[in-house]
Amino acid sequence: MIEILKTDSSHSDFQVLVKQLDAYLAEIDGEEHSFYHQYNKVDALKHVVVIYENNQPVGCGAFKELDSNTVEIKRMYVLPEQRGKGYATKILKALENWAAESEYQSCKLETGRRMPDAVAFYQSQGYAPIPNYGQYVGVENSVCFEKQLSQ
Repeated sequence: MIEILKTDSSHSDFQVLVKQLDAYLAEIDGEEHSFYHQYNKVDALKHVVVIYENNQPVGCGAFKELDSNTVEIKRMYVLPEQRGKGYATKILKALENWAAESEYQSCKLETGRRMPDAVAFYQSQGYAPIPNYGQYVGVENSVCFEKQLSQ
């Protein structure tokens, strides 16, 4: 049985998953991890999704407001042993729907060039490459995307 919980970043299952995500990203990003880590604080995220399979947390995601029209998708993660089951798609759709219900018009996100599966995933979900924004301007490993939401 699959369940999706809308919560905030204080939820303990989200915090456990994010610790695993950070460990995973530290391996991939190496020395650059500390640069990215400073922008991935989770102490005040108000829009968090945790997905459960048989009451066990298997993935998460969140968004935060960039401006009155745009949110940034953050902290997308599915446990390695649970990948390939469509959980990332369900998490992303739940976040997009929540953003649209909250009257935002678009979602932006950043991922790393060292994560080709993530790049391909976001493109398959209708995200188009955009110039790097905000803190990612000039960061060679970063690739940024945006998707317009239907209202």
